[in-house]
Amino acid sequence: MVVIVGAGPAGIATSACLNLLSIPNIVLEREDCYASLWQKKAYDRLKLHLAKNFCQLPHMAFPLSAPTFVPKNMFVKYLQNYVYHFNVDPLYQRSVESVRYDRSTQKWVVTAKNSVLGLVEEYVGESLVVATGENTEGYIPNIYGLDNFKGLVIHSSEYENGKKFGDEKVLVVGAGNFGMEIAYDLCNWVLKHQSLFVARYIYGIQRPLKGPFSLKKDTGRSPVIDIGTISKIKAGEIEVMPAIKDIKDDQIKFTNGQEKQYHAIVFASGFKSTVRKWLKDDGGLFNEKGMPKHKSPNHWKGEYGLYCVGFESVGLFGISNDAKNIANDISRLARGTN
Repeated sequence: MVVIVGAGPAGIATSACLNLLSIPNIVLEREDCYASLWQKKAYDRLKLHLAKNFCQLPHMAFPLSAPTFVPKNMFVKYLQNYVYHFNVDPLYQRSVESVRYDRSTQKWVVTAKNSVLGLVEEYVGESLVVATGENTEGYIPNIYGLDNFKGLVIHSSEYENGKKFGDEKVLVVGAGNFGMEIAYDLCNWVLKHQSLFVARYIYGIQRPLKGPFSLKKDTGRSPVIDIGTISKIKAGEIEVMPAIKDIKDDQIKFTNGQEKQYHAIVFASGFKSTVRKWLKDDGGLFNEKGMPKHKSPNHWKGEYGLYCVGFESVGLFGISNDAKNIANDISRLARGTN
């Protein structure tokens, strides 16, 4: 009945909710594992940036022994138990190439490439759930001269730890949790051979007026949880710079006129949605940036049985609500009730 695109937390949560209601569903995942962003593209030091009670998936709480801010490895273990408990069984290495709505049959037609067999497969469902989320592809801003930078350039999704950088001078672009934590991690590996770049950042860190969850819900941005980065900045071990003006070879010029040499750049500049690349008929749900046209609480449902989960910009808490809403709505429609 339902085709789900994406086996991240959003996809497996939706599948679990559908399974509990005995609604047949298929989960298609382009990688070779579920939650690949967490299992393969998250740095070692990463922890959930909201308290655990805001980050659990539907129908399964974290163990009481889990810390308030759950570390990466413990969260991956939680997801492993979740997939097993709710019998979620994604089809892996299926890269969705196009999705269209067939009005003659009133079904969604999903074309996906099976990268193991080299075949193009077609899946048909009465409902389609887009569970690829906001973080499908790493975003790197367009900076003049970046293409000719002589050193290493990576996105934060490729960063594991600071071991391979040795005593190199590294520039971290971005001042969210990823940027602040990567800068701290690098500092612990290479001590004073690392700098932190904070885009559009004013020297001075203010305490937010709202709590972490309220801030996330109202702005879509996670609050920065200080793990020791600020003390490193105060001690001069991490240097704060303004925005980049341009790059020439290994020299980076900043908007304050300073010019410095770096061996590597790590872009902790966020992610973007790629829905519009493959979804041919958006059912009135998505805008040109691949994000829902409508604000919460009406963001998760489009026309013709099209749904999305994980696009509310409130993290795992939003995923949990979306998954339950979608499963209940599909169940209601299947029963023919209002």
